[in-house]
Amino acid sequence: MSTLSEAYQDLPLHPHHVIPLDFDSVRALPDSHAWPPASHSSESDDRLSIPTVDLTDPDAGKLIGQACEAWGAFQVTNHAIPLDLLREVESEARRLFSLPTGQKLKALRSPGGATGYGLARISPFFNKYMWHEGFTIMGSSTDHASDLWPNDYQRFW
Repeated sequence: MSTLSEAYQDLPLHPHHVIPLDFDSVRALPDSHAWPPASHSSESDDRLSIPTVDLTDPDAGKLIGQACEAWGAFQVTNHAIPLDLLREVESEARRLFSLPTGQKLKALRSPGGATGYGLARISPFFNKYMWHEGFTIMGSSTDHASDLWPNDYQRFW
């Protein structure tokens, strides 16, 4: 089995599937990002809520597997990560995404790459682009962080 990074190298994306929309320069909704209105049920239904996994639950591993299979995502409770650390991570994320677009593009993920700034790798599976930008980290973030903040990148580690 190959690693995720190797799989991404074998299936490179077209550059327009990597570069996010420049949110600061958009004056009107581009058709490429105009999704049809979603239909939501007014009834409460647990099947419509992202699963929550309590890590103190003896079946947490099984619950995570089920959540990934059904949703591809889950919320974690009782993870024991200190609140101060979570606040620091959120602060650094805000610092990253508040950079000017040109600065963020210095850490642009390559079409065959797995890490760096850009759209999610799932973007080509949809006929419209998502309203987001992302920064993927696997392993050390040193190279990308030093591209973004040449003199102040240690905080991002």
